[in-house]
Amino acid sequence: MSEEAKPAKKGGKGKLLLLALPLVLAAVGAGLWFSGILPNLLGMGAPAAEAAAHGDAHAPAAGHGGSGHGAPAAAGHGTAPAPAAGGAARSPVFFDMPDIVANLSATGRRASYIKLRSKLELTKAEDAGAIQAAMPRLQDLFTTYLREMRPEELRGSSGTQRLREELMARANLAVAPVRVADILFIELLLQ
Repeated sequence: MSEEAKPAKKGGKGKLLLLALPLVLAAVGAGLWFSGILPNLLGMGAPAAEAAAHGDAHAPAAGHGGSGHGAPAAAGHGTAPAPAAGGAARSPVFFDMPDIVANLSATGRRASYIKLRSKLELTKAEDAGAIQAAMPRLQDLFTTYLREMRPEELRGSSGTQRLREELMARANLAVAPVRVADILFIELLLQ
């Protein structure tokens, strides 16, 4: 009887190993995939620096600030080079939102307030005009949403992240087709 009990234990560890090993490998594979290491190893994606280097490689050098594509230069010497045609990364533009102070939806007798100072991250500088034109709507959407929040919904990093996602969704709806890339919280106070 004791000899039959030993193989049952050994089989249980083997089954556990057979279940755990694929899960661990899948987790490692997913981590490598989403970090961008695995696609590069498999040759499925070019690194950003390599893609940017190939973006304008076909253009001959042009003198006096020309872009090399037959277009006249905007000014003489010293003009800034045009961005690469291959989609070179632009530096983001940050747009200041006015401070928003709102009372939160509290269930107790004591009132709770939130103060939010934020910046909108835009991918194109020319979108700042559209943001400025939509500012009253943005302030209204943000304030109305904040008034519906409860203090416990804003606690912790997950609450802050959820707030960021909700405000971004509202901002993108208000300023479409302009795209808000991110919302940066400069000051977030709860009282």
